Amino acid sequence: QVQLVESGGGLVQPGDSLRLSCAASQTLFSRSIMGWYRQAPGKQRELVAAVTSDGSTDYADSVKGRFTVSRVNAENRMFLQMNSLKPEDTAVYYCNVGISIPDMKYGAVFGFWGQGTQVTVSS
Repeated sequence: QVQLVESGGGLVQPGDSLRLSCAASQTLFSRSIMGWYRQAPGKQRELVAAVTSDGSTDYADSVKGRFTVSRVNAENRMFLQMNSLKPEDTAVYYCNVGISIPDMKYGAVFGFWGQGTQVTVSS
């Protein structure tokens, strides 16, 4: 199974930006889809952004227009640029890998869940 390491979180104010990074431990096959999830206290983990190996993207409605996901296939890395952050974006952010975005929305992934990176948006 793929191991994933997230980084880049922090404490920011509403309206600020952050860029998260995700590194996979091995080369991903061409059909793999990388995704960013988040889990806020007391809530279920949700898929917020995903990117295919050819660069197609998908976003949750709550982050559309504010978050941008990208990946560098040659480096097995994925990024999440988060702009105009809101307090409701506060959560632990995780990355993982799957082969179907609809299935990934239900948690169907094949990587180990890492520690995640905490994002806190507060004034």
